[in-house]
Amino acid sequence: MFNYQQYMKYFTILFCLLFIGCSTPKEKENWETYYELSGFTQTPDYAETVAFCKRLAEYSEMVHYEVIGKSAAGYDIPMLIIDKKHQFNPETVRRRKKAVVMIQACIHAGEPDGKDAGFLLIRDLVIHNKYAELIDSTTIIFLPVLNPDGHLRFGENNRINQNGPEEMGWRTNSNNLNLNRDYLKAETPEIQAWLKVFNNWLPDFVIDCHVTDGADYQYQLTYGLETNGNMESNLTNWVTNTFEAKIVEQMNNNNMPIFPYVMFNEWHNPLSGLVTFVSPPSLSTGYVAQQNRAGLLIETHMLKDYKTRVNATFELLKLSLEIIDSERNNLIALNRNADDLAANETFRKTPFPINFKLNENDTAYTDFLGVRYSITNSELSNGAWFQYSDTAETFSLPIFKNNIPAVSVQLPEAYIIQQEWKSVIQLLSLHNIHFKVLEKDTNIVVNLYKLTNVTFSNTPYEGKMRAFFDAEEFTDTVFYKTGSVVVPMNQRTARIIAYLLEPQAAGSLAYWGYFNAIFEQKEYAETYVMENLAREMLRNDSLLTKEFEQKKLNDKEFANNSWEILNWFYHKSIYGDSYRNVYPIGRIMNNITFE
Repeated sequence: MFNYQQYMKYFTILFCLLFIGCSTPKEKENWETYYELSGFTQTPDYAETVAFCKRLAEYSEMVHYEVIGKSAAGYDIPMLIIDKKHQFNPETVRRRKKAVVMIQACIHAGEPDGKDAGFLLIRDLVIHNKYAELIDSTTIIFLPVLNPDGHLRFGENNRINQNGPEEMGWRTNSNNLNLNRDYLKAETPEIQAWLKVFNNWLPDFVIDCHVTDGADYQYQLTYGLETNGNMESNLTNWVTNTFEAKIVEQMNNNNMPIFPYVMFNEWHNPLSGLVTFVSPPSLSTGYVAQQNRAGLLIETHMLKDYKTRVNATFELLKLSLEIIDSERNNLIALNRNADDLAANETFRKTPFPINFKLNENDTAYTDFLGVRYSITNSELSNGAWFQYSDTAETFSLPIFKNNIPAVSVQLPEAYIIQQEWKSVIQLLSLHNIHFKVLEKDTNIVVNLYKLTNVTFSNTPYEGKMRAFFDAEEFTDTVFYKTGSVVVPMNQRTARIIAYLLEPQAAGSLAYWGYFNAIFEQKEYAETYVMENLAREMLRNDSLLTKEFEQKKLNDKEFANNSWEILNWFYHKSIYGDSYRNVYPIGRIMNNITFE
């Protein structure tokens, strides 16, 4: 017989069980990261890292997962976008006037602190709803593994100087290239993928997470900011007086004192004094500075244990977001203003520094939280043996913090590149640089450089034989074929254009050897021909005679080398190669209209 009351009782119990099962909050799931589950001693491998990224995106509508490209070995480069309103399009985010912060880790995959700190922060934001106000007005782009190839070279012995994690990745990609030397020349697929993301989003602030090498000291974390003159001045003032001042004060209040990136005048030796430098755009922070954006370099201290380092990175990431949240409108306005100034004619009329040097005559003193150490002569290596103790000691050290321009140029209205230099032209689009293509053959008056005193590196660096030289400018009328490329400077990327194409710029394409072929001598003269011609040249040119005598006097090696002497006369003759050592990119100094 049907018992209605019994039926309702069972139905109610079943309903409650189903309801409880279905409504259990997802945050009750185990959201401890691999790093936490390991007791703060391990970092997830590449597959586990990607899996955690996907899990976050599957759980939260505030997280979007995507692959931005492939590594040199063909592995996915993962990215997370965190947005409270579930909007993951840069145009939509910009219309909402939100700040965009890019955080990247594992460009050196043996230095994973930023990856684990980033996972902790994102987990807290979207799972536990902690610090949730920090993404009310900010969208985060997180690149946990910019270097998958290096991360896949996972092992215990990859960083001899580093205290954990138990296993870690390798510094370079599978081509043995250091991605953090590639931002300007952009030869690696990883940085090419990064550039697409950067140009698409134009983040308002970039944070690059690393672990340092070098000496022992008390700081858990040091930092780098471009405050030495290579960034637009108003943005530099904000970085110095607002951002840097606040992170130094607050981290100190959190009992985590921090210090600018440490470089000693003599490697390992604190008492030799501290030096500062301007990052070239081959490095992350130097590159974004020339893109009119501020960047923060985080360098945790290699000798501190992994938990200490990850915690310090986490705190500085969170603090940076707090500052950017409070300064959002100001920072966005400063960035847009810097973009406008770079495209302005006034910018081109002011000498633009493209290389810097340390002013060794400008010295101050600062307190440095070091550790006591001794220096003895090693009977093994016959070198200085630095031995650090466990005793903290505060040193008053000289610091050279004033960098001054070593080379400045007046920028042209445009650069022009002959159509045969295709590898250079292809780079322009990677950097989102706009250019025009000549539609007919044209003679154009340009300024050119003759590169002199040319030398080369003795060994390859990042697979390149670097070139070093001086430059002499001259004016000429040059025939440019259809298909040659004109690069106007009235665009927001003007700084990047200058660093790419000005040969004496730090990290320029000329420095990296892109134009080494112009230094090669391809035609020669027989010595018996030159013996007669050289004498005739000396008889007819008194100035050449004086130059020859002076060169022999100043260069004894030259004076004792008969072939070099006769080859010198060949280059001075009408038969010499007039194109040799002439940098093939022209500078158009006046406004010109192209059909």
